[in-house]
Amino acid sequence: MEIKFAIFDMDGTLVDSMGYWNRLADEYLARFGLPGLSPALKEESIALTMLESAQLFIREFGLPGTPEQIAGEINALMEEHYRTDVPLKPGAAELLARLKAAGVKMCVASSTHPALIDLCLRRLEVRDCFEFLLSCEEVGEGKNRPTVYLEAARRLGGRPENTAVFEDILVAAQTAKQAGFSLGVIYDVNSNGEQPQLKALADCYITRWDDPALAKWLGV
Repeated sequence: MEIKFAIFDMDGTLVDSMGYWNRLADEYLARFGLPGLSPALKEESIALTMLESAQLFIREFGLPGTPEQIAGEINALMEEHYRTDVPLKPGAAELLARLKAAGVKMCVASSTHPALIDLCLRRLEVRDCFEFLLSCEEVGEGKNRPTVYLEAARRLGGRPENTAVFEDILVAAQTAKQAGFSLGVIYDVNSNGEQPQLKALADCYITRWDDPALAKWLGV
């Protein structure tokens, strides 16, 4: 199968940021003297957009303000990390350069706000590898539904059958696979318990972006 297009998740896939995000909700809730999210609520929030997460916080904790206001406040907490210290995962820059040189058209599809994605990728000097950045917020649904992947493929000019999606968490990987995309999975420590299922699901499973198996699978 020839891969002509590629859709990359951002957090936990391209950049090593999930630890920051995992602490973010608790950091925000602590401002109100509230305990952190329960394991069940953390699981529920994984595939949600920022607005959907804000709605969850309002529902569960009775927070003041609108979902839009709360989402903005949470984004502001994370912005400083993207601006200063969130790193690329090992080998990512080199792989993106090889794909671009091979003529593969790429984009980012993420639950993160596009302005934050842009800020981080420009600092890491890989923004020019991508045709565009697409957020789940823009399509109005999280990665428990295929809308963001299908819209990304449409904008790239591709179809599921000639497009690879790269993810690091199970719910998103399942959605992309069920929608007919080729699935690449990269290991992230923050989804350690999902690795057996992810390995079984993936068309290509790697622990680093410079794994030779990935270059062979992509033909680059």
